[in-house]
Amino acid sequence: MNPRKRIFAAVSIAVLASAFGCGHEEARTSEIDLEPLTVSTVEVEPVTEANPIEVRGIVQPAQQATMSSRVAGPVVKLNVQSGSKVAKGQALLEIQPEASQGQLAQAQGAVAQAEATLALSKRNYERYQALHSENAASELELDNARMQFEQARGAVAQAEGAVRSASSVASESVIQAPFAARVVDTLVEVGDLAVPGRPLIRIESLAAKQIWLTVRSVDAVRVADGDELPVRFDSRPDLGTVTGTVVKSVPAADPATHTLTVKVALGDIDVPSGFSGRATILGDSTERLVIPASALHRRGGLELVVVRAADGTARTRAVTIGGTLSDGRIEVLSGIDFGESVVIDAPGPVADGTPLEIGR
Repeated sequence: MNPRKRIFAAVSIAVLASAFGCGHEEARTSEIDLEPLTVSTVEVEPVTEANPIEVRGIVQPAQQATMSSRVAGPVVKLNVQSGSKVAKGQALLEIQPEASQGQLAQAQGAVAQAEATLALSKRNYERYQALHSENAASELELDNARMQFEQARGAVAQAEGAVRSASSVASESVIQAPFAARVVDTLVEVGDLAVPGRPLIRIESLAAKQIWLTVRSVDAVRVADGDELPVRFDSRPDLGTVTGTVVKSVPAADPATHTLTVKVALGDIDVPSGFSGRATILGDSTERLVIPASALHRRGGLELVVVRAADGTARTRAVTIGGTLSDGRIEVLSGIDFGESVVIDAPGPVADGTPLEIGR
């Protein structure tokens, strides 16, 4: 062999050995035989699997409320603070009750007056009935007595209604939790003036949190009540993948974004409201070419696989990979074809032409 050609061949083989991670103490010529390698192989196969569609959402409480009162007066007692857990019916704060209790007393006094007037008008009406039966009272006098009796009976009913209303208002001088909850924020302090309609305390339920997903209208048909979805939280990667259950799909779409809200219950996972998260729903099924993760080698920014050719020798190929399937296998977009055999236990990329023997 020409000395110049011999040097070129030696340098070329050394470069290839370096690229495929094969350490040689000295360059080999193409005339040297390669040692056989015992390996295991699998056939590249197509897999039909639904494409995942990622949707995002925000964590929301199952119930939330902003407490206010119809009572006007200063706040005299605040029993909770932000973060407090409360039971249903537990007192949250108290408003000075004198004004509402005074209104209740006035209404109760009006009832007593109306009942006294009713008793008098009733006796008067009965007296005129007796006189009219003896032709001692005219029809007009009887009608007037009946009208006064009916008016007195209506006044009693009106006064009793005022008592119920005043009693309802008076009961709101103590603000109670409508359900078991956590206090999100207290919006007043002791001494602040509470007026009808002013927000006083914000609470959210202790029941399972939900994540409200924003789903495109074309994908909403892929989700039904009762479906289970894998959910991950951007701010809590330590939780891993959480299984959520679809509890409700809002039927109306946002006309600006053409999206719908899908509510997913999170079970016992306690994630603060307002956290963002991601869920995966299944799209259309497609055929994908996949290989085991152990068949893939990464060198110098390239993804490589070793293929056993028809003559039983190795061929190292650069491939383009896609996503990872749920079972850990890797999708290959280009570089190998269906039916080819790939090596799954090679120590690394193998020099082309290396004989490959199938181990038992």
